[in-house]
Amino acid sequence: MQSRLKKTSTVARFAWATLSFNVAVMIWGAFVRATGSGAGCGDKWPGCGGILGTNAKAQTIIEFTHRMTSGIALLMVLFLLLWCWRATSKGDWARYSAVLATVFLANEALLGAALVLLGHLNRDQSAGRVFLLCLHFGNTLLLLATLALTAAWLQSGSSNFTLIQKRIRVSAVVVGLVAVMCIGMTGTMAALGDTLFPATSLRASLLQDFTSESPPLLHLRILHPLLALIAGSYVVWLVVKNSSRRICQSHTATALIILLLAEVGIGLLNVVLLTPIWLQILHLLVADTIWIFLVLASAAIVLGNSHSQSGSVAEQSHPMAGTLGDRLTICSGITHHL
Repeated sequence: MQSRLKKTSTVARFAWATLSFNVAVMIWGAFVRATGSGAGCGDKWPGCGGILGTNAKAQTIIEFTHRMTSGIALLMVLFLLLWCWRATSKGDWARYSAVLATVFLANEALLGAALVLLGHLNRDQSAGRVFLLCLHFGNTLLLLATLALTAAWLQSGSSNFTLIQKRIRVSAVVVGLVAVMCIGMTGTMAALGDTLFPATSLRASLLQDFTSESPPLLHLRILHPLLALIAGSYVVWLVVKNSSRRICQSHTATALIILLLAEVGIGLLNVVLLTPIWLQILHLLVADTIWIFLVLASAAIVLGNSHSQSGSVAEQSHPMAGTLGDRLTICSGITHHL
Protein backbone atom coordinates (compact mmCIF):
# COMPACT_ATOMS: atom_id res chain seq x y z
CA MET A 1 0.00 0.00 0.00
CA GLN A 2 2.81 2.40 0.91
CA SER A 3 4.66 1.69 -2.33
CA ARG A 4 1.48 2.38 -4.30
CA LEU A 5 0.90 5.67 -2.50
CA LYS A 6 4.47 6.75 -3.23
CA LYS A 7 4.09 5.74 -6.87
CA THR A 8 0.87 7.72 -7.40
CA SER A 9 1.54 10.73 -5.15
CA THR A 10 3.18 12.82 -7.89
CA VAL A 11 0.54 12.05 -10.50
CA ALA A 12 -2.11 12.79 -7.85
CA ARG A 13 -0.68 16.28 -7.37
CA PHE A 14 -0.78 16.80 -11.12
CA ALA A 15 -4.39 15.58 -11.15
CA TRP A 16 -5.34 18.18 -8.52
CA ALA A 17 -3.53 20.84 -10.57
CA THR A 18 -5.42 19.73 -13.69
CA LEU A 19 -8.70 19.97 -11.81
CA SER A 20 -7.86 23.46 -10.56
CA PHE A 21 -6.89 24.62 -14.05
CA ASN A 22 -10.15 23.32 -15.50
CA VAL A 23 -12.08 25.21 -12.83
CA ALA A 24 -10.20 28.36 -13.88
CA VAL A 25 -11.05 27.72 -17.55
CA MET A 26 -14.71 27.28 -16.59
CA ILE A 27 -14.67 30.55 -14.65
CA TRP A 28 -13.12 32.34 -17.63
CA GLY A 29 -15.84 30.87 -19.84
CA ALA A 30 -18.42 32.47 -17.57
CA PHE A 31 -16.55 35.76 -17.92
CA VAL A 32 -16.77 35.37 -21.71
CA ARG A 33 -20.55 34.97 -21.48
CA ALA A 34 -21.03 37.77 -18.94
CA THR A 35 -19.05 40.26 -21.03
CA GLY A 36 -20.76 39.26 -24.27
CA SER A 37 -17.45 38.16 -25.78
CA GLY A 38 -18.67 34.86 -27.20
CA ALA A 39 -18.66 36.29 -30.72
CA GLY A 40 -15.23 37.83 -30.31
CA CYS A 41 -13.80 35.47 -32.93
CA GLY A 42 -16.82 35.63 -35.21
CA ASP A 43 -17.90 32.31 -36.68
CA LYS A 44 -14.32 30.98 -36.73
CA TRP A 45 -13.41 27.94 -34.62
CA PRO A 46 -11.08 26.93 -32.99
CA GLY A 47 -8.88 29.87 -34.05
CA CYS A 48 -9.74 33.49 -34.73
CA GLY A 49 -8.38 33.62 -38.28
CA GLY A 50 -7.42 37.11 -39.34
CA ILE A 51 -9.42 38.77 -36.58
CA LEU A 52 -6.49 38.83 -34.19
CA GLY A 53 -3.92 41.56 -34.67
CA THR A 54 -2.59 44.75 -33.21
CA ASN A 55 -6.06 46.30 -33.41
CA ALA A 56 -7.89 43.32 -31.92
CA LYS A 57 -10.92 44.19 -29.81
CA ALA A 58 -11.10 43.34 -26.12
CA GLN A 59 -13.91 40.84 -26.78
CA THR A 60 -11.75 39.05 -29.33
CA ILE A 61 -8.86 38.77 -26.88
CA ILE A 62 -11.17 37.50 -24.13
CA GLU A 63 -12.70 34.83 -26.36
CA PHE A 64 -9.39 33.75 -27.91
CA THR A 65 -7.82 33.48 -24.44
CA HIS A 66 -10.64 31.14 -23.44
CA ARG A 67 -10.00 28.96 -26.47
CA MET A 68 -6.25 28.88 -25.81
CA THR A 69 -6.69 27.92 -22.16
CA SER A 70 -9.24 25.28 -23.18
CA GLY A 71 -6.60 23.81 -25.48
CA ILE A 72 -4.08 23.74 -22.64
CA ALA A 73 -6.68 22.03 -20.43
CA LEU A 74 -7.16 19.36 -23.09
CA LEU A 75 -3.42 18.70 -23.24
CA MET A 76 -3.23 18.48 -19.43
CA VAL A 77 -6.07 15.96 -19.28
CA LEU A 78 -4.52 13.86 -22.04
CA PHE A 79 -1.18 13.91 -20.21
CA LEU A 80 -2.96 12.97 -16.98
CA LEU A 81 -4.60 10.02 -18.72
CA LEU A 82 -1.28 8.71 -20.03
CA TRP A 83 0.53 9.27 -16.74
CA CYS A 84 -2.29 7.71 -14.73
CA TRP A 85 -2.27 4.69 -17.03
CA ARG A 86 1.46 4.17 -16.43
CA ALA A 87 1.32 4.75 -12.67
CA THR A 88 -1.62 2.42 -11.95
CA SER A 89 -2.39 -1.22 -12.57
CA LYS A 90 -5.11 -3.01 -14.52
CA GLY A 91 -8.58 -2.58 -12.98
CA ASP A 92 -7.70 0.65 -11.15
CA TRP A 93 -10.74 2.93 -11.08
CA ALA A 94 -8.52 6.02 -11.44
CA ARG A 95 -7.82 4.83 -14.98
CA TYR A 96 -11.50 4.73 -15.84
CA SER A 97 -12.25 8.13 -14.31
CA ALA A 98 -9.31 9.62 -16.24
CA VAL A 99 -10.71 8.13 -19.47
CA LEU A 100 -14.12 9.62 -18.70
CA ALA A 101 -12.54 13.00 -17.97
CA THR A 102 -10.89 12.91 -21.40
CA VAL A 103 -14.19 12.03 -23.06
CA PHE A 104 -16.05 14.80 -21.23
CA LEU A 105 -13.40 17.37 -22.15
CA ALA A 106 -13.55 16.36 -25.81
CA ASN A 107 -17.33 16.67 -25.64
CA GLU A 108 -16.88 20.08 -23.98
CA ALA A 109 -14.91 21.26 -27.01
CA LEU A 110 -17.56 19.94 -29.40
CA LEU A 111 -20.37 21.68 -27.53
CA GLY A 112 -18.40 24.93 -27.49
CA ALA A 113 -17.78 24.59 -31.23
CA ALA A 114 -21.50 23.96 -31.83
CA LEU A 115 -22.43 27.18 -30.01
CA VAL A 116 -20.08 29.15 -32.27
CA LEU A 117 -20.72 27.43 -35.59
CA LEU A 118 -24.50 27.43 -35.14
CA GLY A 119 -24.49 31.14 -34.38
CA HIS A 120 -25.73 30.89 -30.78
CA LEU A 121 -23.90 34.05 -29.74
CA ASN A 122 -24.46 37.71 -28.94
CA ARG A 123 -28.18 38.48 -28.45
CA ASP A 124 -29.43 35.06 -29.53
CA GLN A 125 -32.11 33.83 -27.12
CA SER A 126 -33.23 30.76 -29.05
CA ALA A 127 -34.17 27.46 -27.44
CA GLY A 128 -31.22 25.89 -29.24
CA ARG A 129 -28.78 28.17 -27.45
CA VAL A 130 -30.36 27.52 -24.07
CA PHE A 131 -30.33 23.76 -24.68
CA LEU A 132 -26.67 23.71 -25.75
CA LEU A 133 -25.62 25.94 -22.85
CA CYS A 134 -27.32 23.63 -20.37
CA LEU A 135 -25.66 20.59 -21.95
CA HIS A 136 -22.35 22.44 -21.91
CA PHE A 137 -22.59 23.26 -18.21
CA GLY A 138 -23.80 19.79 -17.25
CA ASN A 139 -20.90 18.27 -19.20
CA THR A 140 -18.50 20.62 -17.40
CA LEU A 141 -19.75 19.43 -14.02
CA LEU A 142 -19.22 15.81 -15.06
CA LEU A 143 -15.72 16.72 -16.22
CA LEU A 144 -14.88 18.29 -12.85
CA ALA A 145 -16.40 15.28 -11.06
CA THR A 146 -14.28 12.74 -12.92
CA LEU A 147 -11.12 14.81 -12.48
CA ALA A 148 -11.80 15.16 -8.75
CA LEU A 149 -12.39 11.42 -8.35
CA THR A 150 -9.22 10.65 -10.30
CA ALA A 151 -7.16 12.93 -8.05
CA ALA A 152 -8.74 11.62 -4.84
CA TRP A 153 -8.35 7.95 -5.77
CA LEU A 154 -4.74 8.45 -6.80
CA GLN A 155 -4.02 10.29 -3.56
CA SER A 156 -5.68 7.68 -1.34
CA GLY A 157 -4.01 4.76 -3.12
CA SER A 158 -7.33 2.95 -3.51
CA SER A 159 -7.56 0.85 -6.66
CA ASN A 160 -11.14 -0.40 -7.02
CA PHE A 161 -14.45 -0.26 -5.20
CA THR A 162 -17.82 -1.93 -4.79
CA LEU A 163 -21.20 -0.22 -4.55
CA ILE A 164 -22.81 -0.57 -1.13
CA GLN A 165 -25.94 -2.74 -0.96
CA LYS A 166 -28.21 0.01 0.35
CA ARG A 167 -30.52 1.14 -2.43
CA ILE A 168 -32.18 3.96 -0.52
CA ARG A 169 -28.88 5.61 0.29
CA VAL A 170 -27.54 5.14 -3.24
CA SER A 171 -30.79 6.51 -4.69
CA ALA A 172 -30.59 9.53 -2.37
CA VAL A 173 -27.04 10.25 -3.53
CA VAL A 174 -27.99 9.96 -7.20
CA VAL A 175 -31.06 12.19 -6.82
CA GLY A 176 -29.07 14.72 -4.80
CA LEU A 177 -26.25 15.00 -7.31
CA VAL A 178 -28.68 15.24 -10.23
CA ALA A 179 -30.53 18.02 -8.39
CA VAL A 180 -27.25 19.90 -7.91
CA MET A 181 -26.49 19.49 -11.63
CA CYS A 182 -29.93 20.83 -12.49
CA ILE A 183 -29.24 23.86 -10.28
CA GLY A 184 -26.15 24.54 -12.36
CA MET A 185 -28.11 24.22 -15.61
CA THR A 186 -30.91 26.50 -14.44
CA GLY A 187 -28.25 28.87 -13.13
CA THR A 188 -26.85 28.99 -16.66
CA MET A 189 -30.29 29.97 -17.98
CA ALA A 190 -30.68 32.60 -15.28
CA ALA A 191 -27.24 34.05 -16.03
CA LEU A 192 -28.02 34.19 -19.76
CA GLY A 193 -31.28 35.97 -19.03
CA ASP A 194 -29.47 38.50 -16.82
CA THR A 195 -26.97 39.13 -19.62
CA LEU A 196 -29.52 39.49 -22.42
CA PHE A 197 -32.14 41.39 -20.43
CA PRO A 198 -30.37 43.44 -17.72
CA ALA A 199 -32.70 45.04 -15.19
CA THR A 200 -32.43 48.66 -14.10
CA SER A 201 -33.70 48.10 -10.57
CA LEU A 202 -34.43 45.29 -8.11
CA ARG A 203 -38.17 45.82 -8.49
CA ALA A 204 -37.93 45.64 -12.28
CA SER A 205 -35.81 42.51 -12.02
CA LEU A 206 -38.38 40.74 -9.85
CA LEU A 207 -41.29 41.83 -12.05
CA GLN A 208 -39.54 40.44 -15.12
CA ASP A 209 -39.94 36.90 -13.78
CA PHE A 210 -43.72 37.13 -13.53
CA THR A 211 -44.79 39.57 -16.23
CA SER A 212 -46.53 37.83 -19.12
CA GLU A 213 -44.78 40.06 -21.67
CA SER A 214 -41.33 38.96 -20.49
CA PRO A 215 -39.34 36.52 -22.65
CA PRO A 216 -39.67 32.82 -21.70
CA LEU A 217 -36.02 32.79 -20.64
CA LEU A 218 -36.79 35.15 -17.77
CA HIS A 219 -39.76 33.06 -16.62
CA LEU A 220 -37.42 30.09 -16.22
CA ARG A 221 -35.18 31.92 -13.72
CA ILE A 222 -37.49 30.95 -10.87
CA LEU A 223 -36.42 27.32 -11.30
CA HIS A 224 -32.94 28.13 -10.02
CA PRO A 225 -33.84 29.06 -6.41
CA LEU A 226 -36.50 26.34 -6.22
CA LEU A 227 -34.04 23.60 -7.16
CA ALA A 228 -31.51 25.17 -4.80
CA LEU A 229 -33.80 24.26 -1.89
CA ILE A 230 -33.71 20.59 -2.90
CA ALA A 231 -29.96 20.56 -3.41
CA GLY A 232 -29.42 22.45 -0.15
CA SER A 233 -31.37 19.76 1.68
CA TYR A 234 -29.13 17.14 0.08
CA VAL A 235 -26.00 18.94 1.25
CA VAL A 236 -27.30 19.01 4.83
CA TRP A 237 -28.26 15.31 4.64
CA LEU A 238 -24.84 14.42 3.26
CA VAL A 239 -23.02 16.31 6.00
CA VAL A 240 -25.15 14.70 8.71
CA LYS A 241 -24.65 11.25 7.19
CA ASN A 242 -20.90 11.66 6.97
CA SER A 243 -20.60 13.14 10.44
CA SER A 244 -22.76 10.47 12.06
CA ARG A 245 -20.65 7.70 10.51
CA ARG A 246 -17.42 9.61 11.11
CA ILE A 247 -16.43 9.20 7.49
CA CYS A 248 -15.05 12.71 7.10
CA GLN A 249 -13.15 14.90 9.48
CA SER A 250 -15.30 17.48 11.19
CA HIS A 251 -13.65 20.43 9.43
CA THR A 252 -14.67 18.99 6.05
CA ALA A 253 -18.34 18.90 7.06
CA THR A 254 -17.99 22.39 8.48
CA ALA A 255 -16.47 23.60 5.21
CA LEU A 256 -19.46 22.25 3.28
CA ILE A 257 -21.94 24.06 5.51
CA ILE A 258 -19.96 27.31 5.33
CA LEU A 259 -19.75 27.06 1.54
CA LEU A 260 -23.49 26.40 1.29
CA LEU A 261 -24.35 29.41 3.46
CA ALA A 262 -21.89 31.56 1.50
CA GLU A 263 -23.42 30.44 -1.80
CA VAL A 264 -26.93 31.34 -0.61
CA GLY A 265 -25.71 34.73 0.61
CA ILE A 266 -23.86 35.45 -2.64
CA GLY A 267 -26.93 34.40 -4.63
CA LEU A 268 -29.16 36.82 -2.72
CA LEU A 269 -26.59 39.59 -3.04
CA ASN A 270 -26.38 38.84 -6.75
CA VAL A 271 -30.09 39.55 -7.11
CA VAL A 272 -30.01 42.71 -4.97
CA LEU A 273 -27.00 44.18 -6.81
CA LEU A 274 -28.43 43.22 -10.22
CA THR A 275 -25.84 40.55 -11.05
CA PRO A 276 -22.53 42.41 -11.39
CA ILE A 277 -19.95 40.36 -13.30
CA TRP A 278 -17.52 39.96 -10.40
CA LEU A 279 -20.29 38.58 -8.19
CA GLN A 280 -21.46 36.17 -10.91
CA ILE A 281 -17.89 34.84 -11.11
CA LEU A 282 -17.66 34.44 -7.33
CA HIS A 283 -21.05 32.71 -7.26
CA LEU A 284 -19.87 30.20 -9.86
CA LEU A 285 -16.53 29.60 -8.14
CA VAL A 286 -18.19 28.73 -4.84
CA ALA A 287 -20.70 26.53 -6.69
CA ASP A 288 -17.86 24.62 -8.38
CA THR A 289 -16.14 24.10 -5.04
CA ILE A 290 -19.34 22.80 -3.46
CA TRP A 291 -19.87 20.44 -6.40
CA ILE A 292 -16.38 18.96 -6.02
CA PHE A 293 -16.86 18.51 -2.28
CA LEU A 294 -20.23 16.85 -2.86
CA VAL A 295 -18.97 14.44 -5.51
CA LEU A 296 -16.12 13.19 -3.35
CA ALA A 297 -18.19 13.04 -0.17
CA SER A 298 -20.97 11.23 -2.03
CA ALA A 299 -18.53 8.68 -3.43
CA ALA A 300 -17.21 8.13 0.08
CA ILE A 301 -20.57 6.96 1.41
CA VAL A 302 -21.67 4.72 -1.47
CA LEU A 303 -18.38 3.08 -2.48
CA GLY A 304 -16.51 0.50 -0.45
CA ASN A 305 -12.92 -0.47 -1.16
CA SER A 306 -12.37 -3.92 -2.68
CA HIS A 307 -9.40 -5.28 -0.74
CA SER A 308 -6.72 -7.54 -2.00
CA GLN A 309 -6.37 -11.01 -0.62
CA SER A 310 -3.40 -10.02 1.50
CA GLY A 311 -5.53 -7.61 3.46
CA SER A 312 -8.46 -9.97 3.99
CA VAL A 313 -7.44 -10.96 7.53
CA ALA A 314 -7.31 -7.40 8.75
CA GLU A 315 -10.63 -6.72 7.06
CA GLN A 316 -12.28 -9.65 8.83
CA SER A 317 -11.12 -8.33 12.20
CA HIS A 318 -12.10 -4.75 11.39
CA PRO A 319 -14.62 -4.75 8.52
CA MET A 320 -14.71 -0.96 8.20
CA ALA A 321 -10.98 -0.35 8.64
CA GLY A 322 -10.02 -0.22 4.98
CA THR A 323 -13.00 1.69 3.67
CA LEU A 324 -12.96 4.13 6.55
CA GLY A 325 -9.27 4.86 6.10
CA ASP A 326 -9.68 5.45 2.39
CA ARG A 327 -12.66 7.72 2.96
CA LEU A 328 -10.79 9.75 5.55
CA THR A 329 -7.91 10.17 3.10
CA ILE A 330 -10.26 11.30 0.33
CA CYS A 331 -12.14 13.72 2.58
CA SER A 332 -8.96 15.25 3.97
CA GLY A 333 -7.71 15.59 0.40
CA ILE A 334 -10.74 17.69 -0.51
CA THR A 335 -10.05 20.21 2.22
CA HIS A 336 -6.29 20.31 1.59
CA HIS A 337 -6.45 20.92 -2.16
CA LEU A 338 -9.66 22.97 -2.43
